[in-house]
Amino acid sequence: MSKSAKSGPAKIGPAKIGPAKIGPAKIGPAASSAPETSPKTKRIPKERYERELIRLQTELVGMQQWVVETGARVVVIFEGRDAAGKGGAIKRIMQYLNPRSARVVALPAPSEREKGQWYFQKYIERLPTAGEIVLMDRSWYNRAGVEKVLEYCTIEQHELFLKQVPIIERMLVDDGIILVKYWFSVSDDVQYLRFRSRVEDPMRRWKLSPTDLFSITRWEDYSRAKDEMFAASDQPHARWWTVESDDKRESRLNVINHLLSQIPYERREPKRVEIQMHPAAINYVRPPREQFNYVVDHAASFKK
Repeated sequence: MSKSAKSGPAKIGPAKIGPAKIGPAKIGPAASSAPETSPKTKRIPKERYERELIRLQTELVGMQQWVVETGARVVVIFEGRDAAGKGGAIKRIMQYLNPRSARVVALPAPSEREKGQWYFQKYIERLPTAGEIVLMDRSWYNRAGVEKVLEYCTIEQHELFLKQVPIIERMLVDDGIILVKYWFSVSDDVQYLRFRSRVEDPMRRWKLSPTDLFSITRWEDYSRAKDEMFAASDQPHARWWTVESDDKRESRLNVINHLLSQIPYERREPKRVEIQMHPAAINYVRPPREQFNYVVDHAASFKK
């Protein structure tokens, strides 16, 4: 699939985005069975991938314990093109972490009230407190990407953002926040394959929005916006780290391994816990089961 086929007029705006662009006819046949990785890529065997993933996730749990005990504050930003694998990476990072001290921030389109606020305000409100990790599934960099390309912001607002963002991030780092920024890079061919695979998948169809589909036609515009964003915000105190994500297994292992290297944690072994035997019941008789409501045993039908 050539890039020239995907490039579009420079001034196409959000009014061109519509439901008509959603559907198998626009993406291709056999969508549910389409691969999400280039067939030229030699993949890590699943067993080896899962073994290393578990090892890294175990380290993440140890890292989180250090964050909690020391009161550290961690912000990890995940940016990149649509279908680049950000969500899958975040899911693997969060899988075994304690949700009481680790959370994902994935904000919807701004409300009317938020549109009247300082642009960074809604993000500042969601920064971590002491002992907390925040993973941002997209972030304030929306203004440098989709808002810039689809003209959701003015030229002046975009220029002001590029001027302010290094200052904001400098303030966060100076205050002690550990800030790590990732850009997930996916090729146009693999992005197209991933879009196809979502069309008829009922569990992932929600991931495919009109804006996602429209982004195919604005590939070079997004590239230029990303280059401009990097030039303004890739600073010594807040570097961008690019994650090659045509292969999801590789990108997940690579980003977790790198994230661990960016946190100056010391492995904390959990305190030894002794579980006592349950004491015998004294003066207690459980009420009859008939007094309670139970869910239907749907699982029993699969035991036959």
